[in-house]
Amino acid sequence: MRLTATKAKGIALASMASLGLVACGNTPTNTGTSLAADQTLKFPLLGDFGSLDPGVFDAETDSEIAQNIFSGVVKFDDNLNVICDLCSELPSVSSDGLTYTFKLRHDATFSNGDKVTAADVLFSWNRAAALQNPYAGNFGPVVGYSTVAKNKLTGAALETALENGTVALSGLSKTDDYTVVAKLSAPAGYFVTSLALVSTGWIVDQKVVKTDPDNWWTKPETLIGSGPYKMTAHIPKQSVDFAAVPNWWGSPKPVIQKIHNDILQSASTAVQAFEQNKYDIVGFGGWSTLPVDDVKRIKAGPNASKLHLQNKVRSYWVSFNMTIDSKRQAKGPFAGTSKTANDLRKAFALAINKQTVVDVVCQDIICSPATGGLINKGLLGYLGDNADPLGKFDPTTAKALLHSADPTGNLTKGLVYTYDPNSPINGTTATNLQDQWQTNLGVKVDLQPVDHATFIKTRLKGGYVLSRDGWQADYNHPQDWFDNLWGALAGGADGTTTGYVNPAYDALLKKADAESMPQALTDYKALSQMLIDDVAYIPLYYSVGAFLFEPYVKGAGTNNFFDHYWNELSILQH
Repeated sequence: MRLTATKAKGIALASMASLGLVACGNTPTNTGTSLAADQTLKFPLLGDFGSLDPGVFDAETDSEIAQNIFSGVVKFDDNLNVICDLCSELPSVSSDGLTYTFKLRHDATFSNGDKVTAADVLFSWNRAAALQNPYAGNFGPVVGYSTVAKNKLTGAALETALENGTVALSGLSKTDDYTVVAKLSAPAGYFVTSLALVSTGWIVDQKVVKTDPDNWWTKPETLIGSGPYKMTAHIPKQSVDFAAVPNWWGSPKPVIQKIHNDILQSASTAVQAFEQNKYDIVGFGGWSTLPVDDVKRIKAGPNASKLHLQNKVRSYWVSFNMTIDSKRQAKGPFAGTSKTANDLRKAFALAINKQTVVDVVCQDIICSPATGGLINKGLLGYLGDNADPLGKFDPTTAKALLHSADPTGNLTKGLVYTYDPNSPINGTTATNLQDQWQTNLGVKVDLQPVDHATFIKTRLKGGYVLSRDGWQADYNHPQDWFDNLWGALAGGADGTTTGYVNPAYDALLKKADAESMPQALTDYKALSQMLIDDVAYIPLYYSVGAFLFEPYVKGAGTNNFFDHYWNELSILQH
């Protein structure tokens, strides 16, 4: 999902408590070929839903569950290829890259039997843009988005406006009941990709939503989607149950007929219950951050073959304040494009042993060293193992650069590293960085923990010389990173939170965003090289998540973004 800059920074600073995944572990094996008589899958959720309304929610747990209830026009397969969901063929694109035509299947229905038509797509996409949830910006390329984004209506009033067309993206239309046309204001090669995973692209039943615009999703009888499963029961903060939709229109047809989720508050409790054969899976539903001690114990014990470590979508790094704009709150020695500033940034980057950070902070389990660029391994735009020179540890070169750029030590005197202490891991990271800069550079850096709200607000204004940074990808496209994190697109002329201003970067990014693959990927990797040459960051680590799969759950698995769809799974005799 493409985030706005504001949302982006909130997610970017999400605590390691919500860490995703990075290093691969064991692949689950199956125990037989015959299906079990009871096709009920059981796994825990750590906390209840925030919302299951695709136009509203933004939590990982909500989307992991909702992807089995709702359908999009397109979606990702398990290998992160864009494929048809409700469409009958992938959209055609005009030669100028401005018009996308989506042909819909004629046989798709909602779980209540209502047909899915172009009118539902228009309603769902217009509604998602108007509600302005954190991912509404995915419709930013569509003509008329800026007008819809200013909409202030909610509830029944918004529903009426959507129904009569007074709130609508002018670039969206239908030519018949099964054809949707989207006109863009400028070419956007990432547009279809941005619709493939995100909640904003999922289709809701207008007839159902209008009965209770704010709460329709809270009751099993009105939580209606076109996906292969529907909710049958929900006891808030206790449990939730789902069942396969009879005669579902899609493929593959569900083999698992029932899903039961206990809603727990402790990941350790979930692991212990798995070991007592209460659950078939642990880690599904957006909760793959299992306690490190539990993962280490399992890795060394008889259940090691059931453990799976998987690359996910988050990366973490240190940002410099690079601004040369006097309006910014803080400058410091790293600002600007001079050789001195560049050498100082590089010195601080090379002085950090990333493997040491990972060993201390994550015990080399829930994260891995970021050595292949900012984009996590397994995603488009990853540069390759050990391909990022800023990910290397070279204290000799670091000291030489520091002494050349700051022979008296005055420039680097009184430096402060600021972080959000919302997660204990952030504090552990900060302490380790402080120790390494002191040991490997001889520079004392003070630590400044700042409450979450203040940290984000001040950081968005460029108020910190050195600060913790990060990003959670929304869909598998480099545009999601480069648009949101650096340059004019991310934060205007001052280069958003870091003050990174590079006209060449902005020009190449505009070109890349308009292109299709593979040319776009070539240009995005060139953008990565610009950031490396300018030493715009200090890479730290990629997120890694842990899953437990019983070997009799055929098809169980996950990828960088999401768990395998439930209708791909089955339970073998065991």
